[in-house]
Amino acid sequence: MAKLKTSFFCQNCGTQYAKWQGQCNACKEWNTIVEEVIQKEEKSGWKPTSEVRKAPKPLKINEIDSSQEVRMNTLDGELNRVLGGGIVPGSLTLLGGEPGIGKSTLLLQISLKLPYKTLYVSGEESQKQIKMRAERITPNGDNCYILTETKTQNIFQQIQEIEPEIVIIDSIQTLHTDYIESTAGSISQIRECTAELIKFAKETNVPVILIGHITKDGTIAGPKILEHMVDTVLQFEGDRNHVYRILRSLKNRFGSTAELGIYEMLGSGLREVSNPSEILLSHREEELSGTAIASTLEGMRPLMIEIQALVSTAVYGTPQRSTTGYNAKRLNMLLAVLEKRAGFKLGTKDVFLNVTGGISVDDPAIDLAVVAAILSSNEDIAVGKDFCFAGEIGLSGEIRPVNRVEQRIQEAEKLGFATIFVSKYNKIAIKNAIIKIVLVSKIEEVAEHLFG
Repeated sequence: MAKLKTSFFCQNCGTQYAKWQGQCNACKEWNTIVEEVIQKEEKSGWKPTSEVRKAPKPLKINEIDSSQEVRMNTLDGELNRVLGGGIVPGSLTLLGGEPGIGKSTLLLQISLKLPYKTLYVSGEESQKQIKMRAERITPNGDNCYILTETKTQNIFQQIQEIEPEIVIIDSIQTLHTDYIESTAGSISQIRECTAELIKFAKETNVPVILIGHITKDGTIAGPKILEHMVDTVLQFEGDRNHVYRILRSLKNRFGSTAELGIYEMLGSGLREVSNPSEILLSHREEELSGTAIASTLEGMRPLMIEIQALVSTAVYGTPQRSTTGYNAKRLNMLLAVLEKRAGFKLGTKDVFLNVTGGISVDDPAIDLAVVAAILSSNEDIAVGKDFCFAGEIGLSGEIRPVNRVEQRIQEAEKLGFATIFVSKYNKIAIKNAIIKIVLVSKIEEVAEHLFG
């Protein structure tokens, strides 16, 4: 038997060391370095039943077949959008997210309605537990096979018998292979199990979807190389106190990383939200001061979000500045611009700002709506319910142009807004628009239109 080779790995970042030490030099974490067996014996995890494949030969670039691979439709519009049109055969996709956010629910729900033979491998739940959740989501799923197994050799044996068209692994941290002597979830096991799954996916053209745990910092657990090995990295995020969930693409070799999918968590599973503005805008009858609607973009998708502001006299001398879902430093900057450039005395007042729906926005185009909400609360005059805003505020008080303004205007028009305020420096090609487009260059012009 071959001599065992061991090395030391940081369990936080995956850095390798020749000997043990207390602190990792790369991530500065303490007591995260453990010894692991890195080589036991030379074997291959995935063994195809067919004859040995011939070694690939180099081809000239103009000899390579450039025809588009037919993607597999998941019958889920939001997931298809984020993936770039569907699942690419032979690809490896990694889905990460907070515990309990709905990763397993999402993939089980998709596997139950897929028109392809699907093998759902779970190392965390029993078959009965999965059956209970499946009955809550959808009563029938003829193409879905459930396997509770953590050993990769046994999983590949079942794959050869069933011959599925899609394989889902829940989760990669629970798998282990006989060819690495370390616990499941360790750096070496994650890397080796993923390598075996990649080899299987590329040789059989069967796509594999992995669920991955995340660390307390929000990054995907395991070595960073895991994200480099896979073709697509998806992040499933949201606040447990709110019903919506957002699916983002952090890496995608087959499509854009700017796309976004939105779901609503219900008792019967996750519902696709085709019109996100419906969950981000309040449905109120009377007009209230301190609220303004902003037209923002999440990736390639336009959204209408509601900004709420409360301006009151500072009771304790030092004024408070508090934000939810918005950058506090940017709020301080906008308040300084309002005081210095536009003449509004807000230095002695508390300012509280909230983006409704629990979402966090970093698009500078919502600056104008933030300013409108602050001035509305300060003057105690409501902004019209059919008004919306899209503009960035500069340090000299000017309203700067924003990108893809036509998309923002069309979204506002589609949702029934009557007026949109944008920078007069934006080049707008839209003609015969139903919505009234108000071009402004300074904060004072906006204030005059709204309150003047």
